[in-house]
Amino acid sequence: MLHQLPAIPETLWLRILGRGRIQKQAIDELEALPTSNPIRSITLELLYNLQQNLELSTEQDQDDQELVMRLKPLYQENKEKAVKEREANLIIRQLKRKIGEISSKLENQVRELSLEQLENLGEALLDFQSESDLRDWFTQQD
Repeated sequence: MLHQLPAIPETLWLRILGRGRIQKQAIDELEALPTSNPIRSITLELLYNLQQNLELSTEQDQDDQELVMRLKPLYQENKEKAVKEREANLIIRQLKRKIGEISSKLENQVRELSLEQLENLGEALLDFQSESDLRDWFTQQD
């Protein structure tokens, strides 16, 4: 029955629960979605919960093990992106509160920072007085 579902985003979750070729194609589609796509995030969250239940099961078959192994890196990537996005949003809110509005160029630069760099900026911004301090901080990072 799953093999009869159309290959559209709305059926992705169900097709991933299929077997064989149907499941492989669905996971390939999931991997191909942009990391910002909400369908990707929601599907990975649901699949992570399924994975947790499968790992607790003592009767995993080969297909279940392959599903878990294939989805684990996708979920990790999705989680790391979400953490980085939350951190960047927090830093941007703190910057705006501390120094006022910042240019969209600087805001984008903040969003492109690694988690470690965001943490460093979070500490440094406590000493900022103006947007020029933020620009200077970026210059020092190069």
